[in-house]
Amino acid sequence: MDKLKTIRWLQRFQNLEKAFSQLQRGLAIEHPSDIERQGIIKSFEFTFELSWKTLKEYLEAQGVICQFPRKVIKQAFQNQIISEGELWLDMLGKRNLLAQTYDENIAMEAYRLIKDHFAPQIEKLVQWFQEANGKEED
Repeated sequence: MDKLKTIRWLQRFQNLEKAFSQLQRGLAIEHPSDIERQGIIKSFEFTFELSWKTLKEYLEAQGVICQFPRKVIKQAFQNQIISEGELWLDMLGKRNLLAQTYDENIAMEAYRLIKDHFAPQIEKLVQWFQEANGKEED
């Protein structure tokens, strides 16, 4: 494994851990206000972006080159890094939609999806990377 590429994915992963921690703090708010919900959605967008980019860097360190989010997600699924490929592709679609529009109904649905489905998938990825990081240090 390329040492420089390993360092790069580990640095990206540190940022992902911080972003995911922030997302978890937002999701812990029992009854978020509209403005808090908007912040949670933005935090998800940022965390998702770091998720796929960390996957990309990790795959590149393994010698697998893929540039675009959809391809990265498919490759991560194929490499058994993520187990719910379709859900990750749905996250990508929702992230793209949220980044371009703001509609209260879409925001409420997005918040529910983030809390119930998307954040648990990101948590699994963070755990996977924590394990992979432990193997790197051995």
